[in-house]
Order: sequence, then C-alpha cells, then structure tokens
Amino acid sequence: MQLIGMLDSPYVRRVAISMMRLGLPFERHDWSVGADFDRIRRFSPLGRVPALVLDDGTVLVDSMSILDALDDLVGPSRALLPATGTPRREALRLMTLATGAAEKSRDQVYERMVRPPEKYHEPWVARCREQMHGALGELEKACARLGPSGWLVDDRFTQADITVGCISTLLDDVLGVFAGGAYPALKSHDDRCEALPEFQVTRSKWFAAEMQQ
Repeated sequence: MQLIGMLDSPYVRRVAISMMRLGLPFERHDWSVGADFDRIRRFSPLGRVPALVLDDGTVLVDSMSILDALDDLVGPSRALLPATGTPRREALRLMTLATGAAEKSRDQVYERMVRPPEKYHEPWVARCREQMHGALGELEKACARLGPSGWLVDDRFTQADITVGCISTLLDDVLGVFAGGAYPALKSHDDRCEALPEFQVTRSKWFAAEMQQ
C-alpha cells in the first residue's frame, strides 16, 4: 500500500500511526498539497491528503474512510475503533471533538496566511478560537476521567487516543494551547501518546501545517 501526504498533517499522521500499530506495511510519498498538488490530484481528485493506494490500485481518500477500511482489513478483534455500543460512540465523540478543534485551528492560521492584511477579520478568528477551546475543554474533561489504563476508551489504546494525540500535538505546536499549564490532563495524555514508538517515528515539527483531511 502507498500512503500519500506529509506528516505535518495530523490526518496523514494518524493514518501512518494506525498502519504501523496494525502491522500493515506501506510506502509513503512525502508530497505536499502545495508543491505537489498536480501529482496528488492524479490519485486524489480533490487534491487532499491523506490518500491511500491499496494493493489492487483502489485509492481511498479522507482519513476517516481510510481508517475504517484499515479496521475492516484487519478484522474486529484487531480494529482500533470499537465495533459497537457505548465505547464506539464515545470514541467517535472524542475523535469528532479533536478534528473539530483542528479545523478551527486551521481557520485561525489560514486567516493570517491566506487573507490580505486589510481583509483580516478578528471577530471571525475570535469565534474560531472560542470553538476550538470549547472542544479542548471537553477533551480535557475526558482525559481527567481516565482509568488505570491511561487510555480514553474501553481501557485500551484505540483510534480515539491516536486522533486526540495527533491533533493535541499539532495544536500545541501551532498555537501553544498547553502554554501556562492549560489543559493539564489532555497534555498528560498527549505526552503518553508521544512516548509511543509509532508517534516518535512520525513526529514532525508543525509550523504552518497543511491540515487537509
């Protein structure tokens, strides 16, 4: 399999970490949606990453669709997302909060990166900031309730941990969300994730990340 996209995207990173965790071999193409847009569009018509080329030539786009396909490939006993019931709903809830926070972070960064200074709109940025922190507050509550395992759902390491970890690292690198001791429980969970081998080998320095989903 071939994974297309740079590790400065938390969406590419969560796919790479998941594949490593599941023991699925892959080749990664370190292509940027900026410099390599036309090359990416040969596989992903939207020009978004990640894109995963399966061994039969099928191309999957959108990280959530890719993660679902990976779980289906390895079967329910090894899947990273709980299959049913309350654990599955809770994992999806936390993943949605994390990706929502990432989207609002992206909007804040892009407002400064893309818009001309005379069109910069602070009320819009303030609204995005409030939404991002609202999501982070909910993730903080979830991390503060962690059991002895130290993981978010079902007392085991799941896709919720991967997604929340990848995005927490991004938000701190780009916007410093952990500055001043903010969100201590979420920071502790992030540190626990970043200590894992799969996180360490995919660690990238985030600056102005191209956050494509």
